[in-house]
Amino acid sequence: VQLVESGGGWVQAGGSLRLSCAASGRTSSRYAMGWFRQAPGKGREFVAAIDWSGGSTEHADSVKGRFTISRDNAKNTVYLQMNSLKPEDAAVYYCVADLSPRAIVTGRSGHWGQGTLVTVSS
Repeated sequence: VQLVESGGGWVQAGGSLRLSCAASGRTSSRYAMGWFRQAPGKGREFVAAIDWSGGSTEHADSVKGRFTISRDNAKNTVYLQMNSLKPEDAAVYYCVADLSPRAIVTGRSGHWGQGTLVTVSS
């Protein structure tokens, strides 16, 4: 599975962005998918995950109520809607995919995108 992120950019605190991740591959719609992020000088942090059907999602406590993960299997795309952005949300955001939903949450996904940069100014 190949993953390509888009939608990153600069936004003022309190603003919104929507990240997209296009997956390619014959069985990509059967993969659980998710988002991780990495801020400068920090380790990678789980953000959100969604199962292959879109019926089950999980969000990190730090983003609950502000970020929402969703997917459109007809378009082989997963989204991360980010609202009420804070300066501490600034990071490179990575799309991940794996047949195992637990691998998504634990950061052991077999497939990673190249990342998209989100900058939040205060």
